[in-house]
Formats: sequence, structure tokens, C-alpha cells
Amino acid sequence: MSFPKYPEYKDSGVEWLGEVPAHWEVTPVRAFVEERTSKNASGDEENYLSLMSNVGVIPYAEKGDVGNKKPDDLSKCKKVDIGDLVINSMNYGIGSYGLSGLKGVCSPVYIVLRPVEEKVLPRYALRIFENKEFQKLAQSFGQGILAHRSSIGWGDLKNIKVPMPGTTEQAQLSAFLDHETARIDALVEEQQRLIELLEEKRQAVISHAVTKGLDPDVPMTDSGMEWLGEVPAHWKILPLSRTLEAIEQGWSPNASNTPAAPNEWGVVKLSSIKKGSFKEDENKALLPGADPDPSLEIKNGDLLVTRANTPELVGDACIAKKRHQSRLILSDLVYRLTLRESAKTRFVCWFLISDFGRSQIAADARGSSMSMAKVSQSHIRSWLLPLPPATEQQEIADYVSKELGDINQLVQASEEALKLLSERRSALISAAVTGKIDVRGWQPPAGSSVTADSTQTEMV
Repeated sequence: MSFPKYPEYKDSGVEWLGEVPAHWEVTPVRAFVEERTSKNASGDEENYLSLMSNVGVIPYAEKGDVGNKKPDDLSKCKKVDIGDLVINSMNYGIGSYGLSGLKGVCSPVYIVLRPVEEKVLPRYALRIFENKEFQKLAQSFGQGILAHRSSIGWGDLKNIKVPMPGTTEQAQLSAFLDHETARIDALVEEQQRLIELLEEKRQAVISHAVTKGLDPDVPMTDSGMEWLGEVPAHWKILPLSRTLEAIEQGWSPNASNTPAAPNEWGVVKLSSIKKGSFKEDENKALLPGADPDPSLEIKNGDLLVTRANTPELVGDACIAKKRHQSRLILSDLVYRLTLRESAKTRFVCWFLISDFGRSQIAADARGSSMSMAKVSQSHIRSWLLPLPPATEQQEIADYVSKELGDINQLVQASEEALKLLSERRSALISAAVTGKIDVRGWQPPAGSSVTADSTQTEMV
């Protein structure tokens, strides 16, 4: 779908904007939104609101156990009214903002802005702040180590100049963007659901193969464990310790925030191990003066298991497969398991990732805070493993690898589609709010609930 440009443009006088439609104004942010700083001094308002990236303003209870916690004392929180624009001063660059459809209070570090009624429609104000180019400019004024986590304030936002059409045209632009982004969002939801289904199939393939085998006619026997059920009668069930030669734990030296270059030493991060895949680039280069232990260097074919992580990820496993020439060592949060000849590395890896392996890991995971759980070497040694003969292990591992390769290709295609849809969405919003496209002649399709009038009062 393509749209015409406006018939006449003028120089905005602002470097990041360039030319804008000739009849639009160029105005600072402070001209169309006002900062709200009123506090909940009496503590009467108890509806604590939060921001969720790419979702918007929601009741804190709906956010779940992630991010900042609700304070016990709400008297220092900022008041929020319906129609206010709320921005997380730390996470604006990763989508933590929204137009509030609720009345309540929020964190005092949030920025609360009220659209000036005669200057801007609330929905259009949201689209301005949704523009990725505007976000990048705002983040450039922030303070912080990470660009996308730089802390910004009203002082950083209020003087940024943006192009502003009249409210009638704002309503048309808002209706257009609401319709088009809704279409894109529906496609995004379809792709996300497809990825979920593929991940479920992936897990089912692994779990069935490593506990039932590949022969549907093989005699089965009760394993004696409810969580495992029946297994092939000729398989053994034994603790993992019976298959282990050694368990090694790594070391965490002083390291930078950038990956190691070829022939440099680096230490792997927890994120390098993900559901059977080795993410080689997820490492940190050792700082000068660090003296790595060559015995901890990761080799191709090593079975790696995370020692600590969130409850959902602790005990995650993969087989190391290096493509580059960087020299990577184990961190102190990663184990390397060396197996005896009776157990094949890939089979054991797939079992640890299976539902049955994960159930044992979850039962043993310990931690003072369940945001970071740990498993010990003794836990690993005690985990029960259904073990077929070596040749059958190899056949099962080959089968799982092939099936997962096909599934992973489909997941990758869906993830690429999601990326393209996200880019399309961002580009469309940017083009509309900076006047690069003229949609004044656009009409919503027959049967659409989106109209120019509906965007003036609709809240997210």
C-alpha cells in the first residue's frame, strides 16, 4: 500500500525533521502536553498503575511478578487521570509508555503528561511519542550506561520540536493509524501464536523421543515413577551419576560488555545456553590482565548446563558448537558435564531439555530469591535418566536433531516475519506523524469501527 505526499512542503528548521507539510506548525512538546506532578499526598488513591513494554498502562496486579515492586507507601506516587500520557523515564526507548484509560497513581519516576485539549488529541499525542525517531532523539539526552535504558525527564522532552497538524487532520491521521496498526497487530498475534505452537511441538518431539523411543511397537514397562510413566522395557533407568565422568564449574573473571574478537579470550554468559542451542556471541571479552585457565576453555561437543538462572531457565542445557575463533571459557554459573561411553552427549542434552528432565530440575532448584534459582552438582548427579543402548541413543538424537531443524526453520521464518511487521508498523507511524504521507483522502473500509470521530476520545 502506498500513499501520496503532500502537495507542498516547507523547511522545518529542525535537523531531525527536515521538510514538513507547508500548512503544519512546528512546535515544542511543551506546547501540546503539560507535565503533571501532583502527588497522592493523602494516600487515598490505592489503584497503583504500572507500565508494560509494548502494552501500555495497566493495573499493577495484571503485570505479574516482573519489574519494580509496588511500594508500601503510595503517598509519594504521582496521580494519573484517564487520558494522561505516562512514560517510564528509564525504559521509554523499549516501549514502556502509554495513554492511560485508568485513574490511579504511578511510580514517582514515571513522567505523567496531560495533552492540551485545544492543541492535540490524546490519541495523536500518543502517536507522536510512539515515533521511533522521536524516541531516539529523546533517549540521546538521557543519562545511563545503556542507550535504550538512559534515564530521561520532562526537561529532556519539553523542548523537542515536532510537526503538528490541526486537530481535524490529527483525527484523520489517528483513524488511519488505528486501522493500519490494528491490521499489523493482528498479523503479529498470528505469528506469535504460530511460534508458540511450534515451540509446543518442539517440546513434544523431544519429550516423546527421549522417554518412549522411536519404535511404536516396542514392549513397554512401568517405570515406577508417576512423572515418567511407561518406558521401553529394554531401557535402563539410572541416576545421571552413573553416566558421568566429571562435572566442572567455570570462573567469572573481570570482563567487558562486548563479545570477544577472534583469538581473544571471552567468558560465556548465561544467555549463551538456550534450549539446546549454543549462542556463541553471547560472551564477554576478558579485560587485560585476566589470566584465563586453558582447562576451562569450551570445546566443540561440550555438554553445558546452567548452574543458576531464573526458575524457568536454570538447568538449561546445550551442546557447544563454535563457529568463530574466539576462545571461550566456562563462567562460574555454567557446568560442563563429561559423560562416559555408555551415554551419548546429545541424548542426555535432549533429556535435560525434555518435560521430564525439566520436572526434576524444577523440583531441585533452590535459591533465597526465586528470581535466581540454583542447582548443585549433587542435584545433577541424582537426576534419573531413562537410558537406551548407545546405538539407540544415537538414532534418537539424530531423529530429534532433524525434526528440530525443520521446526527451527519455521520458527526462524516467523521471527523474521515479526521483525518485518514491527519495522512496517514503526515506519508507518513515523511517516504519518512527520507528514511524509498524505492520508487526508483515506477512508476506512466498509464495516470498520474506526472513524475520525472515534479516535478523539478512545483510550488505550
